[in-house]
Amino acid sequence: MSFFRFLLGTLLGLLGLFATPVFAQKKVAPTAASSTRPVWLEQQIQESAVLRQHNVGVCLTDVATGEPVYELNSDRYFTPASTMKLFSLYAGLHLLPDSLPSLHYVLRQDSLLFWGTGDPTLLHGDVPSSRALIFLHNRPEKLFYAPVPCVEPFAPGWTWDDYNYYFQPERGPFPVYGHTVRFYAKAGQPMPRVYPRFFRPLTEVAPALLPNPTDDHVRRAVLENRFSVFPSAKNWVDETPFRTSQTLLLQLLQDTLRRPITPIPLRLRPQDSVRTLRGLPVDSLYRRMLRVSDNFLAEQLLLMCASGLSNDSLSSKRVIRVMQANYLRTLPDVPQWADGSGLSRLNLVTPRTLVALLLKLHQEVPEARLFDLLAAGGRQGTLKRVYRDPRGPWLWGKTGTLSNNHNLCGYLRTKSGRLLAFSFMNNNHVAETSAIRKEMERVLTQVRERL
Repeated sequence: MSFFRFLLGTLLGLLGLFATPVFAQKKVAPTAASSTRPVWLEQQIQESAVLRQHNVGVCLTDVATGEPVYELNSDRYFTPASTMKLFSLYAGLHLLPDSLPSLHYVLRQDSLLFWGTGDPTLLHGDVPSSRALIFLHNRPEKLFYAPVPCVEPFAPGWTWDDYNYYFQPERGPFPVYGHTVRFYAKAGQPMPRVYPRFFRPLTEVAPALLPNPTDDHVRRAVLENRFSVFPSAKNWVDETPFRTSQTLLLQLLQDTLRRPITPIPLRLRPQDSVRTLRGLPVDSLYRRMLRVSDNFLAEQLLLMCASGLSNDSLSSKRVIRVMQANYLRTLPDVPQWADGSGLSRLNLVTPRTLVALLLKLHQEVPEARLFDLLAAGGRQGTLKRVYRDPRGPWLWGKTGTLSNNHNLCGYLRTKSGRLLAFSFMNNNHVAETSAIRKEMERVLTQVRERL
């Protein structure tokens, strides 16, 4: 028995001896995430105490040559947040004309039948347009509103308890007032000024004993348009979404136009000639949407794109299918595209796909126009207080922030004159977003200095 044990032990030892060099010499093929790595930049990121504890993806590409400069996890999917608005921009550039479609209408003898295109600018507080209002007010015909099938007010993957916040208004086919109520309060006055005035009777001061669990100035009831105002010793301005419905839309329109509007089913006849009333230049919407990351404008942008594809429905999904099938087939990785704004947690995109989209945009849009639409470091939008240089901006981009996620993608001009397209994605971080933002600025400033 001892001989057999000796023989077995010898055989196992030999197997281990032969196996060891096989694994030691095994080589891992380079991937997109590891093939291009300037050592100093690698150290900047890998040795960062701020970036070490969460998922980081980076892609830097030379715009002139299309050659990658640096990649880290660039082929992995991340939650993109508001960087998804670049996809909405790209859809608008391909599916919309130079001016926004304000409404569609048909004339039938003494009647005007109109329906929505998703244009969000009618009486909007920041990108206001009154063209549709003036048009409807001055028409001699009787007015009939025809609702079209539209997306749900909230997109898949939105957080339900954000219903009260300005950044998540409901979507709709014929928006008015940006689907929000604005409150202007002065210190010492319990009741603020309410705009539009239609909602003034629906607003009341919260009882003194009612707790304010979120420290908001205004809280709306979840399922109805009742607003509670919490007094403050300071001046403040607040913006709160209202619940949308066809009934409310007609009330608001009639209250403003001072003339009746009758709802009617949309049934187009063969002899009908569908006309479109044009509104603001598209760049006025793109600029606001991208610079300050306006979610409502981004969502409605996709609906306006849908209105150009069909007269009988407003479907974001249809726009996404058209864009992916016809305009985005060359992207490195297929984006999981759920909404227009990036509010949805169902969106997933790789860093190299965002950079590929940035390269497409730079090829198709004149650089001066493109950079003017984006936030600019030290100048405007969400980048106004970062990436500063008194001599002028050197970084233009789109930020994307959700809880525990902060991303930035755009264009960076180095001191040597190179223009780089980049995406810098941070997912599942527990550090403060301000710390992530500051560390990204440190790293990208080094890129500017050394590349």
